[in-house]
Amino acid sequence: QVQLVESGGGLVQAGGSLRLSCAASGGTFSRYAMGWFRQVPGKEREFVAAIRWSGGSTYYADSVKGRFTISREKAKNTMYLQMNSLKPEDTAVYYCAAGLSVATMSRESDFGSWGQGTQVTVSS
Repeated sequence: QVQLVESGGGLVQAGGSLRLSCAASGGTFSRYAMGWFRQVPGKEREFVAAIRWSGGSTYYADSVKGRFTISREKAKNTMYLQMNSLKPEDTAVYYCAAGLSVATMSRESDFGSWGQGTQVTVSS
């Protein structure tokens, strides 16, 4: 069973940076896609970014393009989300997700494994 553990969230001022990490275990990830989603209380969880573990193709929500960078370190089974130029509207709980045979990288239901989430708060 795949287990995902996020870390790296926190409080940062607008314009600042944070790097989230997602440590994965319990699977052979060469066939997986992994992604980041975020959720604000009272709203649906939304797609942020995703990456295909094997080839490294990346996908981003329009709202984070040019500011966020997703990457993975195969040797450590760890995925990262480098977040720069943070805005107050980026405040959310960020979730790491993994899925086999993900057809649509932005579709939450294509991802079968989820982490517990890490809070990111951006102050104005």
